[in-house]
Amino acid sequence: MRSRATALLLAVLLTAAVGACGDDGSADDSEDRTAAAFGDPPDLPDGALDPQVAEAAADLVNSAAEGQIDGDALEAVAASGDVRLGWLLSDLLRFAPPGAGERRIVAAFAELTGAAAGEAGVAGSAWLELTDHMIAWDPPAQPGYRKLKAKLFTALEPEWRPFFADAGSEIDWRLVSWGGVLIDDRPPGDPRPCPSGCIPALDDPGLTSAAEGGWYPDDRTVFGVVVGGEAVAFPKNVMEVHEMVNVTIGGRRLGIPYCTLCGSPQAYLTDSAPRRFATPVLRTSGLLSRSNKVMYDLRTGSVLDTFTGRALSGPLHDGGVTLEQVTVVASSWGEWKREHPGTRIVAEDGGIGRSYPFDPLAGRDDAGPIFPVGDVDPRLPAQAEVVGAVVPGGGPIAFPAEEAGAALSAGEEVSVAGADAIADGDGLRVVGPDGDELPAHRAFWFAWSQFHPSTELWSPAR
Repeated sequence: MRSRATALLLAVLLTAAVGACGDDGSADDSEDRTAAAFGDPPDLPDGALDPQVAEAAADLVNSAAEGQIDGDALEAVAASGDVRLGWLLSDLLRFAPPGAGERRIVAAFAELTGAAAGEAGVAGSAWLELTDHMIAWDPPAQPGYRKLKAKLFTALEPEWRPFFADAGSEIDWRLVSWGGVLIDDRPPGDPRPCPSGCIPALDDPGLTSAAEGGWYPDDRTVFGVVVGGEAVAFPKNVMEVHEMVNVTIGGRRLGIPYCTLCGSPQAYLTDSAPRRFATPVLRTSGLLSRSNKVMYDLRTGSVLDTFTGRALSGPLHDGGVTLEQVTVVASSWGEWKREHPGTRIVAEDGGIGRSYPFDPLAGRDDAGPIFPVGDVDPRLPAQAEVVGAVVPGGGPIAFPAEEAGAALSAGEEVSVAGADAIADGDGLRVVGPDGDELPAHRAFWFAWSQFHPSTELWSPAR
């Protein structure tokens, strides 16, 4: 059972979750998100922290884990001038309810870094703005940061301890934040919601024929997957509720995460893991990394990079596991079933007797990212939708989805780096230079470009 202090912290964090975005529930995507927009980074010290500053940082975290702020410790951190401690202030600010505590941390950040106090909060969230600055500046974390962060985060969710405990992991803890929910650690096949609040994966959903899928409007989006000649459509509204599906298609076992914040549905062949491991069961941890879902394997406790399928911690990381991807096509339901008449679709109740609104997020992300993403490659707006792939022996490529679709409809060739986009329904697939299909998926540009900064981007001839 959670301690009284942890229960208090949970209440504080739930308040912070509500305050993570502007009054309208969104942030402004119109702002300039290039590195220059965040100003020059402060001078960067190196080496160990001053012992007194290190002690103050520990005292500050210990007090926050009890739902309070040690004012003397906060002042000592602010006066240190060590910008590396900005990551810790970012974490504390995520844990602070709006009001005096938040203002004190923002002021401490301004003193620590030299950034004007008014800069933090212009997007309606001091935590969002402050953390965007740290991501854009990209300073390293201070020595001992992982352990301090573990103290703070596991006071809220003890089941995160194995993630933090792996000192050999490749998790970049600077970029990890709390997503507003707790871990989904239900056993495989459990259809019940998490008692403490999580994003519950849907294991082996009920599937029906396309003819029985008339409940889903033709103009609404599905995420289509074809494996072994078998096509399955996953309605976007169902995926927005569960954000993770474990399912068998074409005789293969798949884990299908949907990061709503990144606009990114992906599909991994979980049975591609080496046989010495049980087939992974993918779950949502409740943590984010630069606004990307942090997923993990329920069976081994290993964290996997949601965008690449590479294991970052735990036994799967020790085994060098990277899950194989297959294409996910984002298409309207009407066009998908026209292209794939034998497709099946997730049942209206998911096979678990649940009802799903058509728009469960209610436009949550319409005005821009609501979690920190830092600076963004300026070639496209942060939330421009692209379909991306990686050319073997070449590099990452991306097609702006709307423009590429329009060009294909006009009979034009859509090609970059020797790879071609082709239509499937009214979505896209990608074929490589050798004629083989490349695993591809849709994503917001900010997400695709942060994982693939050297992306070659297709643009229409004008």
